Amino acid sequence: MKLFKLQTLKSLCRPNRTFHGHRRLLASDVYSQYESVRRGEQEIPKYFNFASDVLDKWSEIEKAGKRPPNPAFWWINGKGEEVKWSFEELGFLSRKVANMLTKECGLQKGDRTVVILPRIPEWWLVTVACMRAGIVLIPGVSQLSATDILYRLQTSKATCIVTDDSVAPAVDSVASECQFLKTKLIVSKGSREGWLNFTDLYKNQSDDHSCVKTRIQDSMSIFFTSGSTGSPKMTEHTQGSLGFRPLLSERYWLDLTPSDVIWSTTDTGWILASLASVFDPWVFGSCVFIHKLPQIESATILNTLCRFPVDTVVGAPTLFRMLVQNDLSNYKFMNLKHCISGGEPVNPEVMEQWKSKTGVDIHEVYGQTEAGIICCVFKGMKIKLGSMGKAAPLYDVQIVDKNTNILPPGQQGEIAVRSKPIRPLGLFSGYVDNPKKTTESERGDFYVTGDKGTMDEDGYFQFIGRDDDIIISSGYRIGPFEVESALIEHPAVAETAVVSSPDPLRGEVVVKAFVVLSPTFSCSDLESLTSELQEHVKKTTAPYKYPRKVEFVQELPKTVTGKIKRNELRNKEWGRM
Repeated sequence: MKLFKLQTLKSLCRPNRTFHGHRRLLASDVYSQYESVRRGEQEIPKYFNFASDVLDKWSEIEKAGKRPPNPAFWWINGKGEEVKWSFEELGFLSRKVANMLTKECGLQKGDRTVVILPRIPEWWLVTVACMRAGIVLIPGVSQLSATDILYRLQTSKATCIVTDDSVAPAVDSVASECQFLKTKLIVSKGSREGWLNFTDLYKNQSDDHSCVKTRIQDSMSIFFTSGSTGSPKMTEHTQGSLGFRPLLSERYWLDLTPSDVIWSTTDTGWILASLASVFDPWVFGSCVFIHKLPQIESATILNTLCRFPVDTVVGAPTLFRMLVQNDLSNYKFMNLKHCISGGEPVNPEVMEQWKSKTGVDIHEVYGQTEAGIICCVFKGMKIKLGSMGKAAPLYDVQIVDKNTNILPPGQQGEIAVRSKPIRPLGLFSGYVDNPKKTTESERGDFYVTGDKGTMDEDGYFQFIGRDDDIIISSGYRIGPFEVESALIEHPAVAETAVVSSPDPLRGEVVVKAFVVLSPTFSCSDLESLTSELQEHVKKTTAPYKYPRKVEFVQELPKTVTGKIKRNELRNKEWGRM
């Protein structure tokens, strides 16, 4: 894989974008030490390891008294338990876990380990320990079924799995079919037959561990895609694309300092958790705050923001849609200044309600498992409702047609990231063991996202929908998000998903909306409500986009990362399930 050449880095890091609100860091901090690389005066290093080159450096700065006294990691479970680690403590503890993985579990550099743990401190220890030992981490969410786990273990050829009591039975039910699986490690207070116990082994480990030497292009993590459009694919990221990227990409989407506290509510199996709860905050020496959150509940989120000095919160659009359903006048946030949402677009109505009720804007980011953050609304940047901001640093993002010709502002096409002649740092290495899909992901000089969008004259991008989510009805191309945004403005609607549906009577494709009613809204005449919603959409957006069919449901099908499974709803409509 080609990395940046000197002249390319200069062009990518020149001040061609406006960054507002950036606060100066200490001259001795880790981020500042790479200023010459960002300016293009020095080549990207050949060797890099996030644990030794970032975390251990912050530990040295901390011991020298040059970092604020707030912790590097701060965890609560909502029941009185609390964990706080400095960077020095994080280093001490993660070295012990690295010894456990190599000596007790028999793992070597390059081995793959599936880690399915909830938001508990051990997930962060295992994550850092894998960096230290050169073990390839494969995160997974705790909601995975036995079938999901079997697929991931077989496809990845992982030799070890780390999980807890809630997932262990599912692993045991499929382990006999996983020929490469050699070690099962459980985080539990009790023992389980056939499993090594994390707590028992940890007690006896030495903290004397030398971090392995890793090249910047060495594999670091493999993320399974969300599976919103088919079987999940293994997306490989490197020490460079995950760990070194935030050292080059200016301050962009987080804009943190060592004094800041950031809380990402995303599940540990999602790449956004790694970006917002590991790599990007710790590059700046910030405090990563975590609530165990067994369930995402409004009261828990809101009360936590009132009780703890969280500066920045990161969550899926579902989170903010849920929070605005509450009377927010009853809550006074202790320190909240910056809100970030990613995974799907935030409906403009939700953004306006959150701003009016809290005084804080929601900054949207757009990204993919394959590329991390592609577009974002920087802190201090003008917010345009319905827009996901501008291209993130290091990426040349364009709207292209099927032949990858760059389209002019305002014209709808596919969102693409330039990947040739030099592949940008941050982009995935490829789909593991799937060269066909890797090749298909690129056309011409671009990595093509499969998402439709537009770009305006100011360089702001707007998301239209997945290419296969676009509805063609009576010759019109209709993006589901614009119809969903119109519907969610109605007080009766809590959530909605829009797909295509066949209409035998009309002999054509029509728009259908699945609607989850707001818990505060009661209605006995759904037929009248359907007509009301249809008229509302006609008045809010172009009349041809209105849903000719409306179905009221209790909930919408979602991936484990919170994305709506429109493909599942669409398949149901077309009789393909």
